[in-house]
Amino acid sequence: MSKRDTEETDLMKILIVQTSFLGDTILSTPVIEGINALYPDAELWMMTTPLSSHLVANDPLLAGVIPYDKRGSSKGIKGLRTMAAEVKAMGFDRVYSLHRSIRTSVMLALAGIPERVGFSNAKGRFLYHRTFRRDPSIHDVLRNLAILEGEADITALKADMRLFPPPDSEISEAVKNAIPTSPFALMVPGSAWETKMWHSEGYRTVAKSLLQKGLSVVVAGGPDEAQACRKASEGTAAVNLAGKTGIGEMIWIAKKAAVIICNDSMALHMASALKVPNVAIFCSTTPAFGFGPWKNRAIVVEKELPCRPCGRHGKRECPNGTEACMREITPEQVLSSVETLLGEELP
Repeated sequence: MSKRDTEETDLMKILIVQTSFLGDTILSTPVIEGINALYPDAELWMMTTPLSSHLVANDPLLAGVIPYDKRGSSKGIKGLRTMAAEVKAMGFDRVYSLHRSIRTSVMLALAGIPERVGFSNAKGRFLYHRTFRRDPSIHDVLRNLAILEGEADITALKADMRLFPPPDSEISEAVKNAIPTSPFALMVPGSAWETKMWHSEGYRTVAKSLLQKGLSVVVAGGPDEAQACRKASEGTAAVNLAGKTGIGEMIWIAKKAAVIICNDSMALHMASALKVPNVAIFCSTTPAFGFGPWKNRAIVVEKELPCRPCGRHGKRECPNGTEACMREITPEQVLSSVETLLGEELP
């Protein structure tokens, strides 16, 4: 490539698309830095769901974020065409689509982006100009970075997840006042899947023990996780912020935590991105699926069982009716892991 070609390429306007779950968005963030390393002068945008947009809103490498409300205001054929028209009007030169749905493939094709890059297992892969394989045997961070094969040595990329909390001025006074000034453990007991959730009694026992040791405890989660958070904190001096924080505030809180204790959920990936020590409790799923801790100090707590894993994303209820993977992990295992991670930092 000539110097002139390089300069023209650097001035490209590039779009990254990931409109899946919150955790998937965090796992996709190394691609932002990877593209920036290849094209440092390119204008880089990201398309996410409206909720996930808060995860990347403060990333300094992004010129902007496009929220795609595919299940709300932009649902259906009309919404797809409207979004495609909006994207087309923005004049992108290239798109890297980490999302593999047929809806995404069609929308990007209708947007007429001249160079579309996706994955070979995407529904609608024939609508991309170049596709690359996602290796199921490796971590999801590396699977996402595979979209840059042919342009970069993937093994040489930094491959760090990225999250940037909003400034203090955007954090509500209620949240600021609720967060302990002393070191605290952040517990996130919820999950989108019931069989991924360690039982609330275990979380509550851990909270009581940590409080007795002098470590403050904050329990957090979304509105849908309010019941799990209430059960995990009731009868203790833990601060329960379930449903009281936005995504940005959750990042702000997580970055201040001494340790994050959670299930196989978004909070695990948040801990990895922020480099916060993490005790990750795996119930029905396993890290072998490629969604375990990444490049931070972390300990996975799990119970080896012949019925496990029962699904890639867990299930709504235990197929055997025993909930053994959720019930047989003990509070002592989790507490021991916290003590190992914190060591002398534990009060």
